[in-house]
Amino acid sequence: MSDQVLSQDEIDRVFNSLREGEKKDAIKKRAVPYDFRRPDRIAKDQLRSIHSLHENFVRSLASSLTAYLRAFANVNLISVEQLSFSEVVASLTFPTCVLSLDIIPYKGKALFETSHSVIFPLIEMLLGGKSKRTAAIDRETTQIERSILDGIWRLVLQDLKTAWQPVAPIEFLADDYKNGPQVFQYFPPNEAMIAVSMELRLGAHSGLMNIFIPSIVIKMLRQKDHQKVHRHQASEADQARMLNLIRTSKTRLDVRLNGPRMLLKNLMNLEAGDVLSFDYPLAKEVDLHINGMHKFAGHIVAAGNKRAFQIRSERKTPQ
Repeated sequence: MSDQVLSQDEIDRVFNSLREGEKKDAIKKRAVPYDFRRPDRIAKDQLRSIHSLHENFVRSLASSLTAYLRAFANVNLISVEQLSFSEVVASLTFPTCVLSLDIIPYKGKALFETSHSVIFPLIEMLLGGKSKRTAAIDRETTQIERSILDGIWRLVLQDLKTAWQPVAPIEFLADDYKNGPQVFQYFPPNEAMIAVSMELRLGAHSGLMNIFIPSIVIKMLRQKDHQKVHRHQASEADQARMLNLIRTSKTRLDVRLNGPRMLLKNLMNLEAGDVLSFDYPLAKEVDLHINGMHKFAGHIVAAGNKRAFQIRSERKTPQ
């Protein structure tokens, strides 16, 4: 047995090192691995909402395609998941039909991909054929074939717009077709995408239809909804406080006589003493603008030795 006795400082260092070790172990237990190649931008509840939205879309699309083609069409929703764009490209089998979409009014881009196993049967049916099972066609679609498909894409995008209406007034507009190399360069590899996968069945033919929407667009929708909620939740006390803050502010009032137009050449020839005829009846109301915004209508009246404006009606502001 050793006769060495530890000093108080040495004992304190031992206990402090033990405590630091326990803290590091606790931090390790709380730490969660994070893959920066797959940024998680969309919450699970929002993904469920998007899934429900596209369930309505596929039901509506099946009915629309059946009526348009005059043949039974079945559309099933397979999955709604979040992937990186590199994973999206890896899942595609070329050649395939990829249509780029403009997302209005968010100035974003999306991709709509349809496999050739149903593209060429669709073209055959649009040209009056019966779409019987034939050999697979392994080539890109031609410009003429794409123009034949325009009616189908208008139908699909109209149903997609209707499905999104309960969430946001968002619209998808067809932009252009993309081939393999162009698709690779369309988004950064790490861009997070919402991938909506569907199966289309036309008689003996079946194939996949996929919609790829950047997650950042969905995030923008969520932020806009959040801002709306906060605006609607302003309490009466907050409104009264804001009103008290702006009571002492000054506004600019303008009474405008909206007369006829005149030619620029006549305007350039005007001189002092010229009289302009506005053909404006005395009984007709004039407009009062507050800071440039049309707010009231009324008449010019005399108030002692001065002119004043008498309000007759308030302009209704559109909601």
